[in-house]
Amino acid sequence: MPIFKRRRKLPLRVEDLMSTPAIVASRDSSIESVAKIMRENNVGSVVVVDGEGKVVGIVTERDMIYAIASGKIGKGLPVWSIMTENPLTVGPGAPVSEAIRIMREANVRHLPVVDRDNRPLGMVSLRDILQAVTSLMEIFYDLRV
Repeated sequence: MPIFKRRRKLPLRVEDLMSTPAIVASRDSSIESVAKIMRENNVGSVVVVDGEGKVVGIVTERDMIYAIASGKIGKGLPVWSIMTENPLTVGPGAPVSEAIRIMREANVRHLPVVDRDNRPLGMVSLRDILQAVTSLMEIFYDLRV
């Protein structure tokens, strides 16, 4: 699969790299069911949405580790009990450099990509960005050799 989802001149936009569709769960989903969603979709985070489909949180691998360490797994607890509420988000038209700045400043590895109504469109992760940077470096190197 190509790293860049769409052909675009630089600067790259978040929509060029983001994973779609957004992997979501409801606030009342159990922690265990969200962990299964993450495994089945091979993702490191799940966007938590309310009844209207708007972003209210995010659950990451890191949140799962903290939940296990705190003994919160295996009890059918709702995911809202471990999620990060009101996560930082980014729009699809934002430059990738903006997503990198947000991630770096907040020390996060996943940013939900949302529309104007705060509904999830996808996810951009540090892995997505590193794959793009690696591809650009390879292209640049090939041009110089």
